[in-house]
Amino acid sequence: MDYYSSCGRYFVVVFVTTLCFLALSVQCRPFEYSEFRVLSQISASPSPAPEGSDSFSPSSRENSSAAVFSVMSYGAVGDGVSDDTQAFKTAWDNACQSDESAVILVPKHYTFMIQSAIFTGPCKNGLVFQIEGSMMPPDGPNSWPKNFSKRQWLVFYRINGMTMQGGGLIDGRGQKWWDLPCKPHKVKNGTIPPGPCDSPVALRFFWSSKLIVKGLKIKNSPQFHFRFDSCHDVHIDSLYVKSPSGSPNTDGIHIENSNDVQIYNSVISNGDDCVSIGAGSYNVDIRNITCGPSHGISIGSLGIKNSRACVSNITVRDSVIKHSDNGVRIKTWQGGYGSVSKITFDNIHMDTVRNPIMIDQYYCSNKACLNQSSAVYVNDISYTNIKGTYDVRSPPMHLACSDAVPCTNLTLYDVELLPSLGQRILDPFCWNAYGDIKAVTVPPVFCLMEGFPQALLSSDVDQC
Repeated sequence: MDYYSSCGRYFVVVFVTTLCFLALSVQCRPFEYSEFRVLSQISASPSPAPEGSDSFSPSSRENSSAAVFSVMSYGAVGDGVSDDTQAFKTAWDNACQSDESAVILVPKHYTFMIQSAIFTGPCKNGLVFQIEGSMMPPDGPNSWPKNFSKRQWLVFYRINGMTMQGGGLIDGRGQKWWDLPCKPHKVKNGTIPPGPCDSPVALRFFWSSKLIVKGLKIKNSPQFHFRFDSCHDVHIDSLYVKSPSGSPNTDGIHIENSNDVQIYNSVISNGDDCVSIGAGSYNVDIRNITCGPSHGISIGSLGIKNSRACVSNITVRDSVIKHSDNGVRIKTWQGGYGSVSKITFDNIHMDTVRNPIMIDQYYCSNKACLNQSSAVYVNDISYTNIKGTYDVRSPPMHLACSDAVPCTNLTLYDVELLPSLGQRILDPFCWNAYGDIKAVTVPPVFCLMEGFPQALLSSDVDQC
């Protein structure tokens, strides 16, 4: 095949690329570039998330007539050592049963140590959980009460209408959990040591609705920072999430079996996905996220242990992903079923990302996964205005679809991904991926197949 190694000038590259794109009889291979960075302007970074409030006064409340239930009034000490759990639970119970709108106040200048706790509803009126001070759990697994669950720290259950906000800090004190020998980054020779490996999610919302979570700062969660299970009508705004890049399973925001979720104007830097979207989720809008270092923004993993997974109507737009292992990713296990459909990735800037665009239907977290024929069907995925640079250890696009259930209706428009180092542009990788290229991409995606696979026309694919 021909190699275009002398295409330093812009018009030559565009001419040859256009010929290939139009499927003329020109065989093309990866090329080198010298002045390629002037092809077009990389999409600008989104505006920074607004700062969270660092003060609280009656005039700053949405409802200035709301009753204030300060945890200090119920015996909290706030010295970072004393157990303030009961004070928080009592303040919650009183506010929850209040006949008028209520504010649970965690005052600034104090640090509150709280054991694992469940805050239950429904409450009589909407609540504001105003966090101005600092909150933290016991320091590591050895300090965790033996009869308490190690899978969760603060749980909010069956809450219908709550705003959690403030300029305080939630510190998950995750280091001692990350250092457990059973954690992935501690595994040696492929063998996981025996023993419990549970680690708590910092804040979990379960079977709840009409939630607003905004302006909070959270760091160093033992596992996920925020998790929303079976929730609907959720608005997340202006969060600052930070954990070390090597911290295991510290997803910033995880959504599972939830719908009508908005995630806006947030900065997330952690050791796993900035945002992860699990099975049963739909109508999720993600906008103006600065993500990384991290594992990117992911749908999945889906279909584990031959399970059914349905995800649809997900939009990620106007965001930046930087210095991350992945950019925008869909990952599914072999053997699952269901579908991922109507996904839009639009106006996303990549800065030194290893896999900027990725579909992986062969996802496996260890080396013991078996090949299976069934798969979660991936269909109707749009990539528009995806620009920036990629880490040259991997191709800029990786579309690895199931042998039995190919990906279909993948659309690429205005995609420009250049190597962060060197001049050689790598070939995208495709396997069983079908779709359409609406405009010339950089690099060209010649491996994407046109049309619709015959195998799917006669097969019984579960499309949810």
